[in-house]
Amino acid sequence: MGKHIFETVIGAIVLIVAAAFLYFAYNSTHVSKSGGYLLVAKFQKADGIVVGTDVRISGIKVGSVTKQELETSSFLAKIWMSVDKSIKVPDDSSAEIVSDGLLGGKYINLVPGAEDSFLKSGGEIRYTQSAVNLETLIGKYIFGGTKKDEDKSDKADKSGESSNDAATKDDNKAGTNDKKNPFATGL
Repeated sequence: MGKHIFETVIGAIVLIVAAAFLYFAYNSTHVSKSGGYLLVAKFQKADGIVVGTDVRISGIKVGSVTKQELETSSFLAKIWMSVDKSIKVPDDSSAEIVSDGLLGGKYINLVPGAEDSFLKSGGEIRYTQSAVNLETLIGKYIFGGTKKDEDKSDKADKSGESSNDAATKDDNKAGTNDKKNPFATGL
């Protein structure tokens, strides 16, 4: 008989711990806080933004993304976000997609403007900045794509010669292929 009482007590403790965990999870995810007003923003690229992504002002969460779709007429990403009712967003505010650290996720950062009038529910944030693609930046750095290479290809386009010929002429002017001085590097 004592074994059954012990198992019942352990079962009750497990249920209490599970209920406490659910209560904590419910309150920490702000599921209970519904409401807010909807704002819309259009971005060239919305990489890393999904439904539920944070919307922040000065690093503080003030809302979340509620819907996203492709606007077929302009091929822009249209993002709907819910913002806490107590936060008044000025009309000239901007929205930008930023990374939460080097390897972190992305979120929408609202930068308040200076207007005295505020966006109402359904209002559109007109000034946006799309996500910066880290892979593209690293690829440009590793595989070239520098300003010097672009200048050489522009010179080649204007003169009608290949970009390699233009590069060789520029290198010769800099002294990199100078036969008189084999140690010249053009630096």
